[in-house]
Amino acid sequence: MTTRPIRTAAQMLAESKARIVEKTPREVMALKAAGRPVVYLDCREPNEWNLGRLPGAIHIPRGQLETNVEARIPRDEMVVIYCASGNRSAFAAETMQQMGYQDVCSMSGGIRGWMEAGGDVEG
Repeated sequence: MTTRPIRTAAQMLAESKARIVEKTPREVMALKAAGRPVVYLDCREPNEWNLGRLPGAIHIPRGQLETNVEARIPRDEMVVIYCASGNRSAFAAETMQQMGYQDVCSMSGGIRGWMEAGGDVEG
């Protein structure tokens, strides 16, 4: 049996972030302002979603992503994924890339960063 090296959560996150694209909240705001067609995907838990979200976002919790995303988001869409702080969304972006999504990114700082940058929140 081959043993794999033990990695911490922080190491796994850093590895995922090295393989994906991250956009800052300000970059995402610029996409919104330009009217670019983008799917905003909130991968937080339902109780977090209920506290507020990006206007027009869709909700698929991180734990349900693989089984639900194909029915909700076409692979040719541009997708910006966010969570509370940018960690779960980084893992989600990597998963979606593995599933064949070409234009997907994680919003660094998550919804916290979005609100700190003055972004609108609905709900």
